[in-house]
Amino acid sequence: MKYTFAEKKMDSSEDLRAYATRKIGKLDKLFRDEGEAFVTFSIERGRYRAEITIKNNGMYYRANELTNDMYASIDSGVAAIERQIRKNKTKLSKRIREGALEKYAEEASYIAPVEEEDEPDEFNIVRSKQFSIKPMSAQEAILQMNMLGHDFFVFRKDDADGPIAVVYRRKSEDYGLIVDDGE
Repeated sequence: MKYTFAEKKMDSSEDLRAYATRKIGKLDKLFRDEGEAFVTFSIERGRYRAEITIKNNGMYYRANELTNDMYASIDSGVAAIERQIRKNKTKLSKRIREGALEKYAEEASYIAPVEEEDEPDEFNIVRSKQFSIKPMSAQEAILQMNMLGHDFFVFRKDDADGPIAVVYRRKSEDYGLIVDDGE
């Protein structure tokens, strides 16, 4: 697994990084292919936060733990991700198709560029992201959205030539689907 560490308002020791690498490395046995782990350590009001995100085969698993000890935050985060992986691996295999986590989704070729304008807008864009839009079913997109803890998720419907779609969480805790009609 490839590791990327970041710190906010603190400096992490080599021992802490080695501990996180060892703990997160145990999750590697759950994947067929090598993944990427992004770990952020921070201190908030005297408490220690460990944010762990693992990317493998286009799927993201994320945990965010806040405790009185950074090592305990790492342990809790790894345990939470392990529960997510086991729960959703079973769910994807049973409900969607066999081996959904092991198959690679085809890369989408379009990433919308963010253009800067000279004139100030009345809307202030404070963050911009670029990502590949993966082909998947609406059920897979909902699982991915829930694992990331987001309220919406953009994906390409079912195959590489399918329309772009968005699933979103409604206030009633149900889900909605928006599909591009191509016009």
